[in-house]
Amino acid sequence: MNQVNDRSRDIGEFIPGADDDMLICRCEEITKGEIRKAVHEGMWTLTEIRRYLRTGMGLCQGQTCAKLVKGIVAKELGVSPAELEPATSRAPMRPTEMRILAKESEEDI
Repeated sequence: MNQVNDRSRDIGEFIPGADDDMLICRCEEITKGEIRKAVHEGMWTLTEIRRYLRTGMGLCQGQTCAKLVKGIVAKELGVSPAELEPATSRAPMRPTEMRILAKESEEDI
C-alpha cells in the first residue's frame, strides 16, 4: 500500500512549532500551524486540506501557497512532496452580470 494513503500508520501527535504562526496562504489567512494541525487531525491529502481550511481558494487560486502547503503536508506525513496527489484545480471564477448572460446582440447592452 502507498505510504501516503496508509491511514493506519501513526504520524505522531501534533507538537506546536516555533514558526507555526507563519502565514502560508495569504488570501485565506491560513498559518503553517493550522495546516500542520489539520494533517494530524486526519486531513492527509491536499484536496482535504483545501476543503477544510480553504488553502488555495482565495483570489490567487493557490498561485502563491500551493507549493508551500504541499511541502508542509509532505513533511508532516514523512513523505516526498512528489508522492502527494495534486489538489483538484479549477479555473478562476469571476462574477458575471446577468445582463451579459442574457444579451442576444451587441445592441442589447
